[in-house]
Amino acid sequence: QVQLVESGGGLVQAGGSLRLSCAASGRTFSSYAMGWFRQAPGKEREFVAAISWSGGSTYYADSVKGRFTISRDNAKNTLALQMNSLKPEDTAVYYCAARWGKYYASSTDRADFGSWGQGTQVTVSS
Repeated sequence: QVQLVESGGGLVQAGGSLRLSCAASGRTFSSYAMGWFRQAPGKEREFVAAISWSGGSTYYADSVKGRFTISRDNAKNTLALQMNSLKPEDTAVYYCAARWGKYYASSTDRADFGSWGQGTQVTVSS
């Protein structure tokens, strides 16, 4: 199993930026596609962004496309999510997750991710 620890959440005004980080340990990080998900109070956990194991392919939810950027550093076993032009509706707990299966393609389905971090709160005030 891979262990994941998120950091970087906080309180920001609408229009501001935050950068989330996820530190991974355990399995060979560079062999697994990774993703970011978020969960707002009273709502289902939803897909935000995903990146292939090599970092060559990225995927985004329509709601964040053009504002968020997912990236990874396989040498440092870290995943990042740069969030710009934040909106109040981006308020949620953000989770990083590791995909089941070595060298599997990226996915937007949370059922395809087997390891999760504890989450980091992002609050965007209007």
